[in-house]
Amino acid sequence: MLFLSQAQHNRVYQIKEVKVDESVKKHLHDLGVIPGGKIVLINTSGENGIVLLHNSRIAITQNVLEAILIEEPSANPANWLSLDQLNIGDTGRVVSIHGTGAVRRRLMDMGLTRGTSVYVRKLAPLGDPIEIHVRGYELTLRKNEAELVLIEKEEER
Repeated sequence: MLFLSQAQHNRVYQIKEVKVDESVKKHLHDLGVIPGGKIVLINTSGENGIVLLHNSRIAITQNVLEAILIEEPSANPANWLSLDQLNIGDTGRVVSIHGTGAVRRRLMDMGLTRGTSVYVRKLAPLGDPIEIHVRGYELTLRKNEAELVLIEKEEER
């Protein structure tokens, strides 16, 4: 077991225990941070960390990250990445889309829905834009749009 502050980014973990005082524990419970739940540490910067929990991104302080005990899930651990982190030739399946309102609707209208297979065809030299193959057609996305699409990378065979 390890603490959430020690977790690898973009990897799914299972919450084992939350060691904080009762008022903080109740607030975290209301957010869905409960033993047995799945959590992903997306990014850390300074004194905060961004976690993915039940399809929502939540900012958590370093003190709380160090109080959440996690473990590898018992099933096959899934490696989730945002679409902009894939390389040319990588394939994956859409796990979720984090945009809101018009941006989310536009991405879904273009065919990026949960479970859809995505193949990265081309990347511009600085990674913006990215060209992908989705549902039989080519789609070009800006990097900031691709960051909103969470992908489960398929292993090379």
